[in-house]
Amino acid sequence: MSDPIISVEHVYKSVTDSTGTLDILRDIDFTLAPRETAAVVGASGSGKSTLLSIIAGLDTPTRGTVRVDGEDLFAMDEDARAALRARKVGFVFQSFQLLGNLTALENVMLPLELAGRKDSRKAAGEMMARVGLAQRLGHYPRVLSGGEQQRVALARAFVVKPSVLLADEPTGSLDFATGETVMELMFDLNREQGTTLVLVTHDTAIAQRCKRRITIEAGRVVAEPVPAAG
Repeated sequence: MSDPIISVEHVYKSVTDSTGTLDILRDIDFTLAPRETAAVVGASGSGKSTLLSIIAGLDTPTRGTVRVDGEDLFAMDEDARAALRARKVGFVFQSFQLLGNLTALENVMLPLELAGRKDSRKAAGEMMARVGLAQRLGHYPRVLSGGEQQRVALARAFVVKPSVLLADEPTGSLDFATGETVMELMFDLNREQGTTLVLVTHDTAIAQRCKRRITIEAGRVVAEPVPAAG
């Protein structure tokens, strides 16, 4: 059996203000294998997005350990975490997070350029074609539909061939039909590249497409995920 690609070990997250201390996550503990797909589900405010941010190393736990491909995120400084994200982690957000002053192609090229890739334009163009946007390379985000913007975001996430893809409500800003198309594309790309997918969603149908489900209530995992049959 292969080593986990993601290991979340007894993670707690609390915040304190003038009204006291709020426990956001309490003793979250699970591992994910390479190529596994997992949906993180739960009510609004249950801690799902905070957990995703901690797995990404964008937020720090109060205590506990997160390892990505064997590397302890919080034994690193922020520069080292950023370098690991650039090499191994892709992101897809509900709000797309495209840079408005860059064309669609330039948005997809950006992570490749940051990684020093010499073939960034060619590789980005090929990925844009893969998501069905070969005719939209020179368009800026403001003239793209929501579905097109999310496909650009998918292209940007997958173009670096990440080990891990983190997706936070990726269809939350899209209508049902467009969301279905985007999710089909995300799962197709995930299979093609062998990426480990961690997906925060309120959508039960989307969650059921993942092999694992991690249900969070009041900051705790209430149902340890079980691999689906088949």
